[in-house]
Amino acid sequence: MSSNPIHIDFKSLARGISLIENQVEGFEELLLNLNSSSAKIIGITGAPGAGKSSLTDALIGEMIKEGKKVAVLCVDPSSPFNKGALLGDRIRMSEWYNHPNVFIRSLASKGSLGGLHPKIFEIADLVKSSGFDYVIIETVGVGQSEVDIAAIADITIVMLVPEGGDIIQTMKAGLMEVADIFVINKSDRPGSENFYNSLMQMLSPAFNHTGKEIQVLKTVATEKKGIWDLYKKIEEWNIENYSPHKINLLAEKIWSLIQNEKMKDLDKDKMKMEIEEASLKPGFNMYLFAKNY
Repeated sequence: MSSNPIHIDFKSLARGISLIENQVEGFEELLLNLNSSSAKIIGITGAPGAGKSSLTDALIGEMIKEGKKVAVLCVDPSSPFNKGALLGDRIRMSEWYNHPNVFIRSLASKGSLGGLHPKIFEIADLVKSSGFDYVIIETVGVGQSEVDIAAIADITIVMLVPEGGDIIQTMKAGLMEVADIFVINKSDRPGSENFYNSLMQMLSPAFNHTGKEIQVLKTVATEKKGIWDLYKKIEEWNIENYSPHKINLLAEKIWSLIQNEKMKDLDKDKMKMEIEEASLKPGFNMYLFAKNY
């Protein structure tokens, strides 16, 4: 068991997230001064009803047992009236709200088609730099447009259920490509073994964008079955922070940041090469890179 001695000020972190969400004047300075971090960002996505919140709850339990500090960003559908998160109470994770090593924040998707908050990059970077071991991002579950999660997560978990057999036939290639780990939840239900075999046949052989073989695990999240195996896969996952895939994603995000500053007379391909060189140096900060560029 390991422990993180860093004290995290949850109130200050919550205020910082609100500053970024609302783009309050000065929030850019906050981003420019972020610390580098080795925390792993775990993306959990999948269709509504797959058990994402139950899986997240169970994963938190395993991480806490190991003395880890965990942050959870839950991206929920937006209320059409006040634009806030509809499922902000996160009932399934209620036991963790007062735990000193767990930070949970609900965010509204604000209509974003990718199932993520428009400022999720910035918010995740702020949380990651605050001293956590793991940052879990649970998406809204809007369906096949959820591939956006791969742009931010170090490990992407795509959840399926046995009743979703038709998903195997209709799932977009994009979602297949972003998955690092497929989790078949509710695997105690009838048809789960046939579903597992069909998925394995479809994936064999299958590798993700980093060239790693895609993993398939079975869980029953509400009963905590299979969660330890999933946690060990996450813990052992070797993150390639600056693989060609990540370089492309960083280039896209930094390009967007620069465009927002109305700096449009730049060579994007040249910038990508400079990002590749800068990202190899310790303490790389994409907000500083964009500011200095």
